[in-house]
Amino acid sequence: MTTTAEQRVSCTITDGVADVRLNRPDKLNALDQAMFDALVATGLRLREDDGVRAVVLSGEGRSFCAGLDFANFQQMADGSGRLPDRKSVTTEPIGPAKARGQQAAHVWATLPVPVIAAVHGVAFGGGLQVTLGADIRLVAPDAKLSVMEIKWGIAPDMTGTQLLPELVGRDVAKELTYTGRVISGEEAAALGLCTRVEADPLAAALALAAEIATKSPEAIRYSKQLLDMAGRVTLAEGFEAEQTAIKALIGSPNQVEAVKSNLEKRAPNFADPTT
Repeated sequence: MTTTAEQRVSCTITDGVADVRLNRPDKLNALDQAMFDALVATGLRLREDDGVRAVVLSGEGRSFCAGLDFANFQQMADGSGRLPDRKSVTTEPIGPAKARGQQAAHVWATLPVPVIAAVHGVAFGGGLQVTLGADIRLVAPDAKLSVMEIKWGIAPDMTGTQLLPELVGRDVAKELTYTGRVISGEEAAALGLCTRVEADPLAAALALAAEIATKSPEAIRYSKQLLDMAGRVTLAEGFEAEQTAIKALIGSPNQVEAVKSNLEKRAPNFADPTT
């Protein structure tokens, strides 16, 4: 099945894996209002699709995403100030994300299934922040990444200031943000900004997503939920959530199928969860 939101993002779903691609290659997938809207619309639609078991987020053409469309910076140079379309609340909040730019990044974190970002070429500014909404980031060794907002006299405002320190530490996040320096995929891996380096990040991401899609979907969803709570709630809340999850899982049809398929040494046949 193939769907398109505003022609800026393509989405193909095959065997439970949603292959989502920023689709503005002539502009290195730069973020304009239509791209923001398409990212949010696609993410919200996938969030409600019980047949989706994993998502791969990548960019068509030579790069993942070059950041905010250059035309917006030209508007700033003309003295037009802030960009009302980008900052305005154009939909209901997505969790804590009210601004459209924040929603374009955060919507991926709200999906109940794993999201894998495959990064090649450049991921600058807002493009880098979109990857922070993913659970896993696979990056080409020669990719170029930057918290580039400082170059344009602005601060990251698409969730980056809150999520980056969690990955690389507060001091490294500050250094990258204060300087805007460009780092390679290799350095991103060393800093913890990406999960690992892959020569072909898209192929690796699709293979990983296909593997995840073969696991019990409820177990995957509960696992993501629990891991996302770590460090953000008290230990008591986290431990209680673990017990709630295990009680819901044990004896459920897909958990029984997982046990049977292992004992019978065959591939499991899991049903899609119902929400």
